[in-house]
Amino acid sequence: MPPELSVVIPVLNEAPNLEALYQQFSAALQATARPYELIIIDDGSTDRSYEVLKGLQARDARLRVIRFRRNFGQTAAFAAGVAAARGGLIVTADGDLQNDPADLPGMLLEIDRGADIVCGWRKDRKDPLLTRRLPSTVANRLISWATGVKLNDYGCSLKVFRAEVIKPLRLRGEMHRFLPALASEMGVRIVEVPVNHRAREHGSSKYGLSRTGRVMLDLLTVKFLLSYSMQPLRVFGAVGGLMGLVGVVLLGALGTLRLLHRIEIGDHLPLTLFGILVLFSGIQLVTLGLLAELQVRVYHESQDRPVYVIRDVLETL
Repeated sequence: MPPELSVVIPVLNEAPNLEALYQQFSAALQATARPYELIIIDDGSTDRSYEVLKGLQARDARLRVIRFRRNFGQTAAFAAGVAAARGGLIVTADGDLQNDPADLPGMLLEIDRGADIVCGWRKDRKDPLLTRRLPSTVANRLISWATGVKLNDYGCSLKVFRAEVIKPLRLRGEMHRFLPALASEMGVRIVEVPVNHRAREHGSSKYGLSRTGRVMLDLLTVKFLLSYSMQPLRVFGAVGGLMGLVGVVLLGALGTLRLLHRIEIGDHLPLTLFGILVLFSGIQLVTLGLLAELQVRVYHESQDRPVYVIRDVLETL
């Protein structure tokens, strides 16, 4: 019987946690009475993580282990797990035992009520204030404002997706945290529910302030993808057209003054050069927008990717 649930968990040097991780998720998944598979991705661990996973997999065929040749990062691990998942519902979670598997039944209930994505919200986080909680709060508000998808906790990895929502998404950088925002252009229904957050018992956190810059750069990418990826000429054309208009008006005014009042252009050389600069910069931006439009069309046509998403079809044959 194919699994209904696929749980995707990346791990990196989490050997002390793996036995408990397997036991807790297995117990929670068995309690749902749904066929499931547990996919754990070893993201280039240098401790005994793979040996522990190998032993666990020998005991349970529902556990699948994917081992990377080196550390590719959490986003790549999630992408590999999602690609390998066979279930109609895909759960993502962290491998440090801070996510509580006991929250899964409540999240699955929201899916049964019609949600496409259910996101966990760690209302009572067990993390340091200055290095984790405060930067996370600021980032969550910034991401919500930039993407238009209001969530209290983008960083919580405990999420449930319908497979048809998450599988078409292509992930790079640190974009796994932006999955709800990226999926929003499909017209999905997103629900956020409070979940339990537990203190880490073994090992050390793989997250820190060093990731903030990368997350902000990825946010710029996501904002562009959500707003202009289908019609890039709108942003390049608008800015280029405005700059070109400023250049035409400025050079036109200088030309008129030269013809009517015999002023010397050399006396206004900086203004003349500025007018030429903004005029040609505007032309370049419009041209760049046209080239981007061609690239977008080639990208979608080469992948045979439609510009629409169908949820249901009702018909009588």
